[in-house]
Amino acid sequence: MTVLYSTRVTAAGGRQGWIRSDDGLLDLELAMPQSLGGKGGATNPEQLFAGGYAACFENALLRVARQAGHRFGDDDVRVVAEVGLSRSPADAFVLSVALAIAIRGVDRQTADALVRAADAICPYSNAIRGNVDVAKTIAVD
Repeated sequence: MTVLYSTRVTAAGGRQGWIRSDDGLLDLELAMPQSLGGKGGATNPEQLFAGGYAACFENALLRVARQAGHRFGDDDVRVVAEVGLSRSPADAFVLSVALAIAIRGVDRQTADALVRAADAICPYSNAIRGNVDVAKTIAVD
């Protein structure tokens, strides 16, 4: 399989350290959220995952929509990803995801089909399928 894109990010200091990409575009301090007993005030891995998943899923949705002949404006599609961190019965940390997808200008049946098609090609969806619970809600306007 041909790699279409690759990036490298270095992390040091765990949840209270930093991350930096080799190209310098990503350079962030990390902090444990206050709700987990940390000081807060900086981003955390769950926020980064939520942002990446939301952006990737929206792009996949726009791609399958174009292929199906739909043209959306910038404000016609929104994806909000909520990432939860929990403990399993075996006391391991696990993630959960809720995707809230809003699509303007199509009926419910079309929106459902587009979301299913986007889920099939989104790299984040494919990476976590079967390992992370993902709930999807779809709103049409």
